[in-house]
Amino acid sequence: MPELAVYCWYVGEWVAAKHRWGLAEDQAEREALLGYAAGCPNANLAFERAS
Repeated sequence: MPELAVYCWYVGEWVAAKHRWGLAEDQAEREALLGYAAGCPNANLAFERAS
């Protein structure tokens, strides 16, 4: 399903941009992104723990 592929790509790019630019996410954003990725096959999101 092409729509799912685009959707999953977007979620992955969102997280990659956060990492690339050193941007933090709050708990609500983290939970939302993990929820969005739950429907994506082979999704593997990683977040760094805030110091």
